[in-house]
Amino acid sequence: MADQYFAEEPTAPSSPVPARLEVAGLSLTVTTDSGVFSRGRLDTGTRVLLEHAPEPETGGDLLDLGCGWGPVALWLATVRRRSTVWAVDVNTRALDLVRANAAAAGLRNVRACRPDEVPEDVVFAGMWSNPPIRAGKAALHELLLSWLPRVAGPSYLVVAKNLGSDSLARWLGDQGYSVARVSSNAGFRVLEVRSPREE
Repeated sequence: MADQYFAEEPTAPSSPVPARLEVAGLSLTVTTDSGVFSRGRLDTGTRVLLEHAPEPETGGDLLDLGCGWGPVALWLATVRRRSTVWAVDVNTRALDLVRANAAAAGLRNVRACRPDEVPEDVVFAGMWSNPPIRAGKAALHELLLSWLPRVAGPSYLVVAKNLGSDSLARWLGDQGYSVARVSSNAGFRVLEVRSPREE
């Protein structure tokens, strides 16, 4: 099933395949797997995010929410090697892949964990995410309302236009966030979301 990557334990048998991560200055060989989003390749949305969202403004703790096999976390950990990059996902197979891919790349600043394993006192300097839109609007809204208040700096979300990027931007505005479109490319929008307290 296409939505297996939302599960904690994918039902699809593990079938690892290598892939090349060539984007935004990164050139890595990584491992991907069935039951994890975008097996065998870098998906278009994440590529758009990495090519068009700015690098972190500062160091500190950085968040990749819904990390999958880890392309965003690997990029963040490479451009900010003194930062701790939290790669967060509910999918345990995805988290194992992130750990393996970070180790293979020599990146020791990646912490792959489930949402409930992130200490409550961690405040993030920024978030970069290709959020699980297909999990449904209610689940997506709950996810964002749980994590956005923990981000002191900007959050960058990539969302397909045909999957509701513009309506999501309006909803975030209704929640009191400042939302700006950073890029529109290949059918995807990159949104910059900031808390009113930053303004």
